[in-house]
Amino acid sequence: MPLTVHQFPCLSDNYGFLCRDEATGLAACVDTPEAGAILRELNKLGWKLDLILNTHWHPDHAGGNAEIVAATGCKIVGPAEVTKISVIDREVRGGDEVMLGQTRFEVIETGGHTLGHIAYFDPADRIAFVGDTLFALGCGRLFEGTAEQMWNSLQRLAALPDETTVYCAHEYTASNARFALSVDDDPALKARADQIFAARERGEPTVPTTIALEKATNPFLRAPRLAERVGAGGEPDFKAFGAVRAAKDSFKG
Repeated sequence: MPLTVHQFPCLSDNYGFLCRDEATGLAACVDTPEAGAILRELNKLGWKLDLILNTHWHPDHAGGNAEIVAATGCKIVGPAEVTKISVIDREVRGGDEVMLGQTRFEVIETGGHTLGHIAYFDPADRIAFVGDTLFALGCGRLFEGTAEQMWNSLQRLAALPDETTVYCAHEYTASNARFALSVDDDPALKARADQIFAARERGEPTVPTTIALEKATNPFLRAPRLAERVGAGGEPDFKAFGAVRAAKDSFKG
């Protein structure tokens, strides 16, 4: 039976994700950006929370752990770095597996935004929860890792099946689209950007996305093709990525 995902807004631009294994009724929360909002959604759905699946340690991803555990008695799974702000019940890293009832999540190493960042991939349903590593038309800032580390992490995600549904943690897509248009003139990107701007005008979310769509239009995954435009011609792919990331960091549009 499939995994059901319930997405809802949290804080100013985060998304919360609750997922339920339909075979057993067990539910998980992917990250805890806002405990109150998450607990309200659980109550509305009538779901019993079994697990918190943390992707990394930042407060807008793990800051609600303690309050949610106190309210639900659930267990916390995450990378070791989450212990900077929260206890965890099970430490996981790339290559591990996590079971939610009959749903199996593969843990993927995706360091770069933080050193120990991970993603969770459900291969049966082709669903990935990627935290702050990959965004719709974007990627996370390099707060702790290097460009090479982040490029390698993005390549692990890009290797997932094209039809994989990607749940990223923030609604940054309109800003990402404006930057993407400044470095890439591909017609597919222009068409997608127009759709994004229209959706945001209507107040609609642009998450989730898909691996295929990101490979086709995301400038961070397309960095080697943009190397000349960002002054990294002839450089290794990760340096082209680093140049695109640096350009985004200073972009004012």
